[in-house]
Amino acid sequence: MRRVIFNQKGGVGKSTITCNLAAISAVEGKRTLVIDLDVQGNSTQYLLGGKVSDSDRTIAHYFKDCLSLSLFGNNNNSGLENAIHETPFPNLYVIPSHPDLEPLQGRLESRFKIFKLKEGLDNLRGFDSIYIDTPPILNFYSQSALIAADKCLIPFDCDTFSRESLLTLMQTISEVKADHNQNLTIEGIVVNQFQKQANLPRQLVDQLIAEGLPVLSAMISPSVKVRESHSQAQPLVHYVPNHKLTDEYRALHAEIHGG
Repeated sequence: MRRVIFNQKGGVGKSTITCNLAAISAVEGKRTLVIDLDVQGNSTQYLLGGKVSDSDRTIAHYFKDCLSLSLFGNNNNSGLENAIHETPFPNLYVIPSHPDLEPLQGRLESRFKIFKLKEGLDNLRGFDSIYIDTPPILNFYSQSALIAADKCLIPFDCDTFSRESLLTLMQTISEVKADHNQNLTIEGIVVNQFQKQANLPRQLVDQLIAEGLPVLSAMISPSVKVRESHSQAQPLVHYVPNHKLTDEYRALHAEIHGG
């Protein structure tokens, strides 16, 4: 199963949700891969703890190979499998981001490489679950992820401006589905930073539900433990396995997996 975590608004917790769901999947024994398509590399930092060296292969190297293959034919070092890194956590792997993603984008767009991520994943074997973290904008990389994925999770941070952009976002996803990926489904809206005692968040969520939007039942509370786990480069299931927030992520993972 391939899941993309996508929102065109920054700061809604895409990387945190991506890495924590993937970490729980790995703890449950599933061989799990995270692909970091955001040039900021937050998922890469979260799971690997340090910057990737210039000699390490990353998702940028895969896309560079996609460009060079058009000119020079097959390359034995061109598949996604060559960019996979082990994390310190059993069953959990990552294909890191890289700053070169930014300058590569124009060349990839002009050469119509929008399906190359899907092709690479179609040829990849050995993973039970794949999570794709995306940039907070609809660009070449986020579109590639939507084309390559089976399901899309949308983080929502209980902000009035987030609600205003949500319908536009869902329309964008529907257009990608219609034009490029008939199998793509919106799995649900993940309510993040949810303060259940506050009026505005509850009102916003109730409004989304009343409008028939696919709001997931499991919601994520705000906590300093998220920032601490980032600084320690340990997903919550490893950093604070018995914390309430970790249980909320377990509930979210169970919900999307039909548990």
